[in-house]
Amino acid sequence: MQRGCPRRGHEGRVRDKAVGCHDLVCLWTFGGSRRREEAVGVNDRVLTIPNALSFVRLLLVPVFLWLVLGPEKDGLALLVLMVSGITDYLDGKLARTFNQTSKIGAILDPVADRFYILAVVIGLGFRDIIPWWLAVILPLRDVFLFSLVPFLRTRGYSSLPVHFLGKAATASLLYAFPLLLLGDSTGTVADLANVFGWAFTIWGVALYWWGGILYAFQVRRLLTTTDRVVRS
Repeated sequence: MQRGCPRRGHEGRVRDKAVGCHDLVCLWTFGGSRRREEAVGVNDRVLTIPNALSFVRLLLVPVFLWLVLGPEKDGLALLVLMVSGITDYLDGKLARTFNQTSKIGAILDPVADRFYILAVVIGLGFRDIIPWWLAVILPLRDVFLFSLVPFLRTRGYSSLPVHFLGKAATASLLYAFPLLLLGDSTGTVADLANVFGWAFTIWGVALYWWGGILYAFQVRRLLTTTDRVVRS
């Protein structure tokens, strides 16, 4: 839905005349993200249970990679992925339930997801469970998004907000990888796991890059709207 976006005068006051733009752009351009953080209780706390869970997830990343590439203990590696998925759910749930959302938590959670995706594609790639082109195009999307950050910084912004499509893509991939690992064996269960694993992988990769393209369009819209407001 489109709505009027307030425009600032030279004194920094919001004037009545509106500039039409997307809600998300309004949120970024005029400090709405900070107001939203204050509204939901986002703070600078570090020592919280959700942050501890996210930190545990990060610590388990090298453990998973060692289990897959070293002794090839796939059962334990799957257990690590399950623990990661459970803590991923719990940290967000607890943060919202007990009002323990924090700025560092908003950083730790997606960082842990990215490290897990990177570790899994490296591990599965070296094990020849997935082709190397797949192990390349997933991190390439994050490199593409990282390349947009300098453009945001020229307007005083530091990062992109989390998009629901990005969350769906990450969830699909985090379902896919354990299934692909489970499918690297013989038997009916392994065959079914392999089929469902590749189904989640195909959808996950498509959504991952689709979300990245949407982020790029959002950045372009943000920069265009910001320039128009500044010129006004």
